[in-house]
Amino acid sequence: MTTNQYKADKWRARSDLARQNTRRILITGGCGFIGSHVIRLFVNTYPEYLIINVDKLTYAANPDYLKDIEDAPNYLFIQADVADYSKMEDIFSTYAPDSVIHLAAESHVDRSITDPFEFARSNVMGTLTLLQCAKNAWKKENYANHIFYNVSTDEVYGALGFDDGPFLETTPYDPRSPYSASKASADHFVRAFYHTYGLPIKISNCSNNYGPYQYPEKLIPVVIYNIVDRKPLPIYGKGENIRDWLYVEDHARAIDLIFHKGLVGETYNIGGNNEWQNITLIHKLIEITDRLLERPAGDSLSLISFVTDRPGHDLRYALDISKLQNQLGWQPQMPFDQGLETTIRWYLDTRLHTQPLRTQPRTQPLRTQPRTQPQDGAQQKHT
Repeated sequence: MTTNQYKADKWRARSDLARQNTRRILITGGCGFIGSHVIRLFVNTYPEYLIINVDKLTYAANPDYLKDIEDAPNYLFIQADVADYSKMEDIFSTYAPDSVIHLAAESHVDRSITDPFEFARSNVMGTLTLLQCAKNAWKKENYANHIFYNVSTDEVYGALGFDDGPFLETTPYDPRSPYSASKASADHFVRAFYHTYGLPIKISNCSNNYGPYQYPEKLIPVVIYNIVDRKPLPIYGKGENIRDWLYVEDHARAIDLIFHKGLVGETYNIGGNNEWQNITLIHKLIEITDRLLERPAGDSLSLISFVTDRPGHDLRYALDISKLQNQLGWQPQMPFDQGLETTIRWYLDTRLHTQPLRTQPRTQPLRTQPRTQPQDGAQQKHT
């Protein structure tokens, strides 16, 4: 019997009374980029909780991200697809989670353009499946002491001009890609279950995440690996597109805070107050990576190659985070240069001491991706 099977049997054997004395939080997409950081934070911070990680293990997920906590007595991993209604119903019946933190999603914008159906299935139907299971399981208690927390992206708001103010929580949705349309649809379903059935919900919209464990299809890890391999760094247009960058552990802290102290029915923006043009970010990555590789300063600048911009490439995203700051006292803590160096060191160490995360070289131009990395195994946003 495996450790995970033993823990599963142990929790099945617990009496109803004992289970009522422990919070049981189902976190979806926990083997992805953002999800793994959230899982680790909750497992380590709340030993009295049972943390149930449900992940499909798509290409962008990796259970090894959680090797350090996989044997924790309050952690349980279940490989399952959130869009599989029968399986989700069984999980709710067996483990009776009192809350859901939903991160599982397909998040790579370019993939959503070529395969929008998979994004609708995972992001929309997966969310609807979880909502229905939660409603059916919790309604007998009139939803008392339950929370359905949906983690979303700033891309649902559309795009900003250079001089526009940042997105507010009240900004109307205006998704511009199949990815952001699928996330917007999921958010609307979450709110609909709140208004129609009284399901207690919370939503957060985050900006581009960066940090360790991000799958190398997103901008920052792609640039790092291409610099190491001395491969071209193709940049869309003139590299003037702007993204707001948020360190993934700061995001995980915000999720923890909103889950425990945020108001039911409310939306919170989570951003880094840290906007950078893509070309400036590339220069920063080159400077730090070349230094850590002990190459001459600027050695990799020649790898930059400007290519024709892709259609529909949103110019700028930025979030007003004053609601989260004023109501809950959250602030991003990681300085950007320090966060970049920490991230680069992790990828360099991973490349040197383990099998590379990436299985094939990137051939498409670099661009900032969603903040929610693929997490159904893929994870949400996130660059």
